[in-house]
Amino acid sequence: MDRFEIEDTLKTFRIIADTREHNTDRAAARFAALGAGVERGTLDYGDYCGNITLPDGHNLYDVSERIYPACAIERKMSLDELAGCFTRGRGRFEREFQRATDKGAKVFLLVECASYEQIYRHNYRSRFRPKSYIASLCAWVIRYNLIPVFCEPGTSAKLIREFLYRDIKERLEKGEYG
Repeated sequence: MDRFEIEDTLKTFRIIADTREHNTDRAAARFAALGAGVERGTLDYGDYCGNITLPDGHNLYDVSERIYPACAIERKMSLDELAGCFTRGRGRFEREFQRATDKGAKVFLLVECASYEQIYRHNYRSRFRPKSYIASLCAWVIRYNLIPVFCEPGTSAKLIREFLYRDIKERLEKGEYG
């Protein structure tokens, strides 16, 4: 693909939100703030991935089928929610990241209202100790090539769009798609 075809293809960029993402007012506001069209699909891992229409007219991902994205965003609304994933929901959470790793996917773990400092200060509602929390998070960074991103809720939509758009753009420029 030449740079003009890449530019035209990127104009079709949109975001797929997993069908299990709850349809709340907060989610609707996030979808509106994404700055791209939003489709619903079943992602094998993650909550969001990017999609494009390739020059041949086919979509990168068919939303009527299970999607195994090359790059995904797993979003958590707080350290409290993430603590639950590392404790009582650990098995399910681990299986999801193992599936992503098995597919060679890049996964960003975007956690709103969070920072490492908040973990160290135990500024979350869980008995999960800070030392164990940090150890789990760092182990998953190594084990699953996880990329943690901490941000404020108002920034999450911008970051979701930017990471997914840039990933697809880079892959198009490398000739991985199309």
